[in-house]
Amino acid sequence: MAKQNLGRYGIWSIGLRTEDPARRGEVAEAATELEELGFGAIWLGGSTSVDHAVPLVEATSGITVATGIQSIWQHEAAETAARFAELEAVHPGRFLLGLGVSHAKLVEQYRRPYAAMVAYLDALDAAGVPADRRVLAALGPRMLRLSRDRAAGSHPYLVTPEHTAEAREALGSGALLTPELKVILEPDADRARSVARAHLAFYLTLPNYTNTFLRLGYTEPDLADGGSDRLIDAVYAWGDDDRIRERVDEFHAAGADHVALQVLDRREDDALPRKEWERLAEVVGVTG
Repeated sequence: MAKQNLGRYGIWSIGLRTEDPARRGEVAEAATELEELGFGAIWLGGSTSVDHAVPLVEATSGITVATGIQSIWQHEAAETAARFAELEAVHPGRFLLGLGVSHAKLVEQYRRPYAAMVAYLDALDAAGVPADRRVLAALGPRMLRLSRDRAAGSHPYLVTPEHTAEAREALGSGALLTPELKVILEPDADRARSVARAHLAFYLTLPNYTNTFLRLGYTEPDLADGGSDRLIDAVYAWGDDDRIRERVDEFHAAGADHVALQVLDRREDDALPRKEWERLAEVVGVTG
């Protein structure tokens, strides 16, 4: 998967992942709009699969559609490889397989996640899924190195520019680095941080994330009560247009090839913030 195929910006969205036939038209229309706006990739948020990507690939003509992230515990490697091959045969080069080990609190069979990922990648190799058509949700050093050696690169979630710099060092210059970044189009600090804390509270119950923050120099008080201002301001881009643009640019300056932007507000997670996506395209400069 060549870096230029993703462009510099993508949209990460749970709302674009649907199994409801009644929403297929709306989702397809939204995906087409994102392609027309100039975004290079759509990242299907939450625990997703190749099947969720199919209708978006079919609805668009060139934008990359990626899973962000498919859990290795929920879908067997053989099944994933078969579905990948089917999609690739009809729409070659349009899909990027994002894989992750999820979290111990969410997966009953969670055991030895690194070894489980290695075995999963071995099975994908044996089934013919190219290494350069997959990325791993890597946070720690070992999984980042695995992303470098056995995949196109990494798609880390809920990270800071400092983590991006460390990830780039671990990956080297050739691997793909596509961090996710949450965006709140709100200039008022209190309102923006309120939205962020409501969203972050769940993630602060998951050790994969909290351990990463602690490694980056944050402290236990930073992780309390939905997150300190310091932590919120590091992992969420909020403010006026200039400030949001500067925050996104920080990730590119730290070594990201592509930033997957997740727009947040007070609506349900599966909402499609289409007006906000259009504004965001103007803010970061993908329009026109």
